[in-house]
Amino acid sequence: MHHTVVERELELRLILSPERSVPVPARLSYHSDDPYAVHVTFHINSEQPVYWTFSRDLLVEGVFRPCGHGDVRVWPTKSEGRSVVLMALSSPDGDALLEAPAAQVSAWLERTLRAVPPGTEGGQLGIDDALDQLLAR
Repeated sequence: MHHTVVERELELRLILSPERSVPVPARLSYHSDDPYAVHVTFHINSEQPVYWTFSRDLLVEGVFRPCGHGDVRVWPTKSEGRSVVLMALSSPDGDALLEAPAAQVSAWLERTLRAVPPGTEGGQLGIDDALDQLLAR
């Protein structure tokens, strides 16, 4: 089975306070063989990048309205007249509030939705093929 990878490099802003933020290079990744998830890699001032994985549906919904609870929350807003998407991430290591350009996130999400349309994710997992092979033995 052919698998598709959709990636996008972009610059996020780590919100430190209402008056202060710092740029954070990041990569959004989507893999059709893991069709329900999106992966975000943050390149911060550490030896290793920081990886987060959460639901693609959560990010899609978060572009339009507040959603999520617990470790990942996403919502749209305006910042200095620009449409942005905020992502609040919590872990045992700490919390982060990140701002992403809404247009870039939306364009990337559209590419993921073309690669694996909503409702077809289960077909990407190869479960039916694996069952057919198992039952054929």
